[in-house]
Amino acid sequence: MRVLVVEDFLPLRTSLQRGLREAGYAVDAVADGVEGLAFAQTSTYDVIVLDVMLPGMDGLTLLRRLRAQRCPSRVLMLTAKDTLEDRLLGLDNGADDYLVKPFAFEELLARIRALIRRRYEQSAPRVEIGDLVIDTAGRVVRRGTRDIELTAREYAILEVLAARPGRIVTREEIEERVYDFTSERGSNVVDVYIGYLRRKLEQDGDSRLIHTRRGLGYVLAVAEPA
Repeated sequence: MRVLVVEDFLPLRTSLQRGLREAGYAVDAVADGVEGLAFAQTSTYDVIVLDVMLPGMDGLTLLRRLRAQRCPSRVLMLTAKDTLEDRLLGLDNGADDYLVKPFAFEELLARIRALIRRRYEQSAPRVEIGDLVIDTAGRVVRRGTRDIELTAREYAILEVLAARPGRIVTREEIEERVYDFTSERGSNVVDVYIGYLRRKLEQDGDSRLIHTRRGLGYVLAVAEPA
């Protein structure tokens, strides 16, 4: 999944970008509101982590601009202010969640996971497709009684497919969700990783779960769609 961090304090911005990437997210990070707006208008992010106090354009103004443009991203506001009035101001202007500095990184991760579930209308962190179980909180994948070890990129692609079970997800959509602007993308990189995933998911004669819709994309489902 893809996250945009808009934070002007360099140590925190760098720390968030590094930590979120280590957690498996594709992350872009910018230092001011004007650049944040430009990034949010260029790509679709699952979650935007947005500081309130920013140079160029403050976080609340940026938030209002995004909501006026019907930006679908979930927005987690960061602020040093902990008054009820400040929290209500952010929420009333379209924020989905609010986190007061300083905060524990584990709490930030938990809130981002919850926002992603809300974005894709998942009621629980556990996703089941047939005998495949994906625990998005623990980032654990099992098929039947077998644990499946995935690389960060493999898991990211599987999570994108699992967010829309039974529906076609195009190669372009997968790339948009799992690669940030600094990532190098090959012309067939998604197909290569789908191949890796299939080999790991279909060991010991297990049935196919990732189906190719030629010219369209991929579908994660128990049976191949008609």
